[in-house]
Amino acid sequence: METALQPNVQTCYHCGDSCIDELIEADDKAFCCTGCKTVYELLEENNLCTYYNLEQNPGITGKKPLAESRFAYLDDAGVEAQLISFRSDAICKLTFYIPQMHCSSCIWLLENLFKLNPGVAESTVNFLRKEVSLTYYHQKTSLREVVQLLARIGYEPAITLADTDGKKQRKQSNALTYKLGIAGFCFGNVMLLAFPDYLALGEEVQRDYGPFFGYLSLLLSLPVFFYSARGFFTSAWQGIRQRMVNIDIPIATGLLALFCVSTFEIVSGSGPGYLDSFTGLVFFMLIGKYFQQKTYDTLSFDRDYTSYFPVSVTVLREQGEEEAVAVRNLKVGDRIRIRNQELIPADAMLLQGSALIDYSFVSGESEPVEKVVGEVIYAGGRQVGESVELEVVKEVSQGYLTQLWNDNVFSKNEGQRMESYANVAGKWFIIVTLLVAAGALLFWVPRDMDMAMKAFTSVLIIACPCALSLSTPFVHGNTLRIFGKNKFYLKNTAVVETLAKIDTVVFDKTGTLTEPSASELTYTGKALTAIQQLSIKSVLRHSTHPLSQRIFQHLSGETMAVTNFKEFAGKGLKGEVNGQLVRIGSASYIGVSVEKVKEALHTSVYVSVNGVILGYYTFFNVYRAGLRQVLQQLGDKKIAVLSGDNDHEEARLKELLGTGAELNFNQSPVQKLEYIQRLKSEHRHVLMVGDGLNDAGALKQSDAGIALTNSITNFSPSCDAILDATAFEKLSKFIGFSKKSMRIILASFALSLVYNVVGLSLAVQGLFTPIASAILMPISSISVIVFATLSVRLAAKRAGL
Repeated sequence: METALQPNVQTCYHCGDSCIDELIEADDKAFCCTGCKTVYELLEENNLCTYYNLEQNPGITGKKPLAESRFAYLDDAGVEAQLISFRSDAICKLTFYIPQMHCSSCIWLLENLFKLNPGVAESTVNFLRKEVSLTYYHQKTSLREVVQLLARIGYEPAITLADTDGKKQRKQSNALTYKLGIAGFCFGNVMLLAFPDYLALGEEVQRDYGPFFGYLSLLLSLPVFFYSARGFFTSAWQGIRQRMVNIDIPIATGLLALFCVSTFEIVSGSGPGYLDSFTGLVFFMLIGKYFQQKTYDTLSFDRDYTSYFPVSVTVLREQGEEEAVAVRNLKVGDRIRIRNQELIPADAMLLQGSALIDYSFVSGESEPVEKVVGEVIYAGGRQVGESVELEVVKEVSQGYLTQLWNDNVFSKNEGQRMESYANVAGKWFIIVTLLVAAGALLFWVPRDMDMAMKAFTSVLIIACPCALSLSTPFVHGNTLRIFGKNKFYLKNTAVVETLAKIDTVVFDKTGTLTEPSASELTYTGKALTAIQQLSIKSVLRHSTHPLSQRIFQHLSGETMAVTNFKEFAGKGLKGEVNGQLVRIGSASYIGVSVEKVKEALHTSVYVSVNGVILGYYTFFNVYRAGLRQVLQQLGDKKIAVLSGDNDHEEARLKELLGTGAELNFNQSPVQKLEYIQRLKSEHRHVLMVGDGLNDAGALKQSDAGIALTNSITNFSPSCDAILDATAFEKLSKFIGFSKKSMRIILASFALSLVYNVVGLSLAVQGLFTPIASAILMPISSISVIVFATLSVRLAAKRAGL
């Protein structure tokens, strides 16, 4: 039973506010309003009260009345279409910005929304961006109900006109700016009040005004302690509760010691305290945090901007002309052609063709969905079957495509990374720092209390493990930018470290080592009629395989309609044109006898019409420019080639690769994957370089998979990097530069270590004041950032990148 009591100063169990205006009790717990009580009851009913164990009073106040009728606009189909990023017969996906998100409890609750509403299938939080990605069953719940649920539990999403007109803008929090402003204001005034102490104006001034200035300084320090410095204390407390030693523990200890000792001296009248040092310390450390945040935002922005997929999409111009256009340059209204197995880069309306869309990258559903002319097809789907024509209806969302690329479905089980080394080093560094600070305190207390406080707090503040933690992300962030400028696009920073460990490189042959657009092409067999040539060209138009595209470009004339098109990875393709069955592919796929295959001395693609073998196209392989140079520079690594072709190029490949290389021919996609698995069982670190077509399994199985692309969009989420074919000759440089990046990280560690050894030595002797330490701490972080940035750029310049 709940009862409204007289106002009493109690703390709300849900949000932590004082129950002054109203006190409501439920389950022996106090709540400041009906809203907080309702949220508690909702969580209690669904067994989600673990939320309150993660943080003390983690909830958002419910005092603000919630008029759920204001969400009625979300029932509008047009608004819903603008907000959602994907919709199928079963689910909808979208991302909301949640400005109220502030702690680990928020993350836990938002990722357990499915327990509050069965219609919510999944929710994933990006805490740094304060975003939650939701998947819900639109037949069980509606967008309006999902938003109302978020609002009821105190996490109403920020939905603005920019969200509904398709032009989303990144939202920024100003909390750090406010904390910095308050700390700066209080620090300046406390310093002014401490002038009599600094100038030694005499006992008379101290006697008359000292206590007044002391209490006034204490009053000014309270907002700094409870607001500006709150982040340091919260982080340290979370670390202690999780039994983890984090960077903020020594900082919080030093701040708490300064504030408590200063308060005791002022109240007892035994001294002026150290509140000028306390407020200055918080102010300068917040400056360091502000600088780090801005630098991280810059790196994040550059990553978002340069991480567009460097592959292109075929845009149809007037008079039937086709042009390869970079995905990021697509505009609303552009007419595009999507071939078999190509990824749809933007929301588009189907104009022509039979669309069978595989949405497994987006929804996890592997069964292709049939679409009819006039329907909108969402970005991230993959066409299965004949080529289709679409009209772009929404601009390309690079962030959305990157999110698909980084989906957990395509993640790999990586070993221990360099970041873990940094975390281990940081943990032990902090433990040593705490021991040194305690030792300095014990040494100076019997001799000089002022010196004891100065040495204790200076050691805690000047010790800078943040330099250790900054080294890795800033070196890798700049490395990604260097690679991006050179047309090498990595999924994330972890790939840099993986590349640095590579000792085995496996190449696909066709379309990877060979240059399909430059190969010579001849036809051998029965003379083809004009109709047969057009039929063959029409079927080839729907394929993205390099050899298919090469023959397609070789044949002249207009294409015709194709039905029942199918492509078999590593084998061939078929389709019906004017009632005739056209099959194109390898000798084994077409059914050519082994004896005849042996006569062919080059890569051959056979054609048959209605079961009659007409002949074959022969490719005289032209290997990529710079291949010999790349192979020479990879001399210290094991080289292997996996080819779906016959072994006619074996002698030439041995000349290029050397006798130590392993050559495997007539390999199916499954055999390629099994070969990679065998190498990994031998504890080798494997890099697979393929075209992303028949190599998806091998690319995913390898430690690092690079999809090489020419001008055709065939992005594979299984890959870890995309390499523009024009930059293939730099492949060995990229691998070598990854190793240099790791050395720069170690050099950054060494720089941080030297700084801390010198700083701690002086701090223990009491030669540094806490304020001087607070100023030097962000300077050390800045020096590591500058060192990392300049070192990476200098190394890139020397490497020719």
